[in-house]
Amino acid sequence: MAPDNLWHLDLLEYQGKELFRRWGLAVPEGQVARTPDAAASAARAMGPVVAVKAQVRTGGRGKAGGVKVVSSPEDARTAAEAILALTIKGYPVLEVLVEAGVDIAQESYFSILLDRTTRTHLIIASSKGGMDIEVVAAETPKAITRVAVDPLIGLQTFQVNKILAGLGIPAASRKQGAEAVSRLYRLYIEAEATLVEVNPLIVTGSGDVMALDSKVSLDESALFRHPELAVYAARNGSDSQESKAAEQGLSTFVRLDGDVGIIGNGAGLVMSTLDLVDQVGGRAANFLDVGGGADAKVLSSALQLILADGRAKSVLVNIFGGITRCDLVAEGVVDALGAVEVKVPIVVRLAGTNAVEGRRILSEAGHPMLVPVETMLDGAEKAVEATR
Repeated sequence: MAPDNLWHLDLLEYQGKELFRRWGLAVPEGQVARTPDAAASAARAMGPVVAVKAQVRTGGRGKAGGVKVVSSPEDARTAAEAILALTIKGYPVLEVLVEAGVDIAQESYFSILLDRTTRTHLIIASSKGGMDIEVVAAETPKAITRVAVDPLIGLQTFQVNKILAGLGIPAASRKQGAEAVSRLYRLYIEAEATLVEVNPLIVTGSGDVMALDSKVSLDESALFRHPELAVYAARNGSDSQESKAAEQGLSTFVRLDGDVGIIGNGAGLVMSTLDLVDQVGGRAANFLDVGGGADAKVLSSALQLILADGRAKSVLVNIFGGITRCDLVAEGVVDALGAVEVKVPIVVRLAGTNAVEGRRILSEAGHPMLVPVETMLDGAEKAVEATR
């Protein structure tokens, strides 16, 4: 499937929790640390038990060793040192969140997202918090409650009650639970978010409802209406691959979780390429549209960006030559192959203006990792096969 996070600003966990606090939702005490010593100092102030959590804009932190619960400042220093040395799904860990331990009595899952198919705000709730919602959906689909909220009407009381039942909030905490759901919905609407997710939303031993994690995506195209939120765009991912892409003029780059690098010209063509890769059993490592008039220099920069990351096991370059001339694209590919060490297959499909000349240039280059193809399907199949 094509990515649904284009032009969305994904916040780090602590940034999402800053918004939660602003909208009145309870979260644990926490402090951001960028060095092991700072983590130890934070743990000393909050202890005795703290969680040290990697701050990266991707999931799977716990499985990658990016979340550790410790019981002393020295252990917090050791944990932070190990976590700050990690790279999780291609994201280097530049900072950690040191957070006070919480007495957890119950965990639930809650999210609000924009459902373009039904043109509603979709709320998903489950009593099985702390798990990947995809796993819950596959193993126990009846444990998931879905509520579609009409944007013209807004969240209604009967819908809040249905959500609370889906969350499994105990009777003694239902008032706090209702307030939490309402405040999360207000945050989603007022900040013009496209996703607000809390996993887990917890009930503490004393019955308080609290957000133990946060995942918030903002609509970047709406940030001009929210100057107080636009600061997150500057603070996010200063060393990320997206930032490097932007510095090189490759502004429509989005990191994904797969291992097939994708380069195309035109958002529609790139999305179709991602869907085709998915259809033949692969997963895209990125979305990268180099634009309709991409020249050799742009193509060279795009290839170098993807290859330098080290995650892609193959790269599929899919170009339709309209404004872009395929012979110039071919020259850009050859230039890139000469500028970086290439250890993965580069599958190139050219069609349109000067496609025959472009394929000739690729063939004459004689590079062992260069795989010219004529159709999108053939290109997708060869790129996916190369990852195996």
